Amino acid sequence: MTRATGSSIFDDWLLRWNLRVDGEPISTHCSDLLPVRFGAEPAMLKIAREPDTRWAWLLMEYWGGEGAARVFAHDGDALLLERAMGTRSLARMTYDGRDDEAIGILCAAAARLHAPRPRPLPDQLLPLREWFAPLAPAARAHGGILARADAVASELFARPREPVTLHGDLHHENVLDGTERGWLAIDPMRLYGERGFDFVNLMRNPDPHEDIGLKRERFARRVDLIVEAAGIERERLLQWTLAFAGLSAAWILGDGDEPAADFAVAGMALAELG
Repeated sequence: MTRATGSSIFDDWLLRWNLRVDGEPISTHCSDLLPVRFGAEPAMLKIAREPDTRWAWLLMEYWGGEGAARVFAHDGDALLLERAMGTRSLARMTYDGRDDEAIGILCAAAARLHAPRPRPLPDQLLPLREWFAPLAPAARAHGGILARADAVASELFARPREPVTLHGDLHHENVLDGTERGWLAIDPMRLYGERGFDFVNLMRNPDPHEDIGLKRERFARRVDLIVEAAGIERERLLQWTLAFAGLSAAWILGDGDEPAADFAVAGMALAELG
């Protein structure tokens, strides 16, 4: 994250929601954010810059603050949500040699998000199969491990299991320390599909380019931890990991970049599948 170049993008929302600035603006690859106060509540004002990001409110509202940050208001590209004020970091845990602990917390966070709620599912949820639509054409164009990933994805969708609301991007940076509120998820996609899919990003984070999680022994350890903590069948977890690595590679190839980290994840998943 870096500081945003200015705060003018926030001005209309500061007035509309009667917010007080409470920190420096931040820019990520998909959003502009500003720490604010909403009455007495510490909050984060988020302005989405990508279509998928603007849907974050949908599942966060559905989850109702159980395992996720609360939504105070939303309108169009703007989202006002609870600001997690704790200082603990799951990424820092991993960098400090406490990766097992971080993975356990993430599995527990996923369980809270996947639990049923006493309210109807949102109408605008995107089926996981539709999310995977870019994989097949990329597999036809590039073959190789993408073709293997596409074949596995087809097998998984032919035998669906345990459909739930999916975070879709659950990893170390998207589960924050909410102090007495516990660990709180942010930045979900609007996905609905098999529960096991939500663990794939745990295999490649916090930063795949630093090789944390990509080394064979750490990858295998995470598989063991997730299988035990989440009650996911080992082969199924590895298949979803391979399928998503292919999808992520397809996105990156579509942007004209080289998906080295995704190919590494796919290769390790294939090796573990035997």
